[in-house]
Amino acid sequence: MKRSFDIKLVRFYLWMGLGYFFIGLFNTLGIYPDRFFPVVFNNLWGVIYLTAINFILFEYTVPFVLKKKKFIFYNILTGVLVLFVFMMLYSYGAYTWKQLGIRLHVYTALKAFSSLSHELENRMAYSVGAVFFFAIIRHIYNYIKLRQAEQQLRIEKQAAELNYLRSQTNPHFLFNTLNNIYSLSRDKSDLAPESILRLSKILRFMLYETSGEYIAIEQELKIISDYIALEKLRYDDSLRVNFNHDIEDMKQAIPPLLLVPLVENAFKHGVSETRNQPFVDIHLSVKQRRLAFIVKNSAEEFSGERNVKENIGLSNLRRQLELLYTDYNLSFQQDGSVFTTTLKINLAKHV
Repeated sequence: MKRSFDIKLVRFYLWMGLGYFFIGLFNTLGIYPDRFFPVVFNNLWGVIYLTAINFILFEYTVPFVLKKKKFIFYNILTGVLVLFVFMMLYSYGAYTWKQLGIRLHVYTALKAFSSLSHELENRMAYSVGAVFFFAIIRHIYNYIKLRQAEQQLRIEKQAAELNYLRSQTNPHFLFNTLNNIYSLSRDKSDLAPESILRLSKILRFMLYETSGEYIAIEQELKIISDYIALEKLRYDDSLRVNFNHDIEDMKQAIPPLLLVPLVENAFKHGVSETRNQPFVDIHLSVKQRRLAFIVKNSAEEFSGERNVKENIGLSNLRRQLELLYTDYNLSFQQDGSVFTTTLKINLAKHV
């Protein structure tokens, strides 16, 4: 497995080496408190070697050993050979590195060992401690990177799904609006040109204002008002529409076209199917970042219980809410000839 050179990874190992340097420094100063500078240079010299060896071990050698081979025997044999080589590097190699430091006058021998084997054991103990230190910190580092990658992947997946849902909602909204204009044109209504003009304003808004993740709530109010005005062209004076709001901050950010599907649903599946006294009553409240959107509309009265079937606009809205917020409630209720949709969102509780 080919490993590319990663400068960030090198920096990470340098930071780990610095950490192990301070551990060794404080430990050795406890033994030789009056030899500060020799202790500093000795530990720095040793850490340089161990950082390089552990980098090779964990980033190149271990992946090579674990690489899947034709026979498992090859992995075992390679692992044994690697273990032997690195035992030599951590004992004889570390000893040789020390001797090189002495010759270069950067390392000071602070302790005389009774034999070479005794010194090799000391080098090995110091090196094995470094192996465990680097292995643990590296594992934590890789775990954090994995969690960050998973989080980024989840965010990207949610963003892609949100874009897909919005790409479905917009044509659906446009299709219903064009049907309204078609009905006016078929009846040769003088209101058809005005309806086309209002539609162009809505399309301009959808094209230029809804590309971002959020818009100001005042913009959402404007698109709702324009849509209501467009819908009212289809009806006579018998239609009663009431749209009021109580909003603390008109710049409060919300996802674009989040509320429009509920208004559209009130006209398409409520008013248009009502024979007598059609009405739409809309109230929007935003206080302390808590949104309450209540839409009441006339509906054909029925007896008994009936489940509300969610159309594409409502089902897409529910899924968008799931992706965007952790504290929300979307409910439907019909009481006689009045159908009520209630949406409540804690805008501060983002996913």
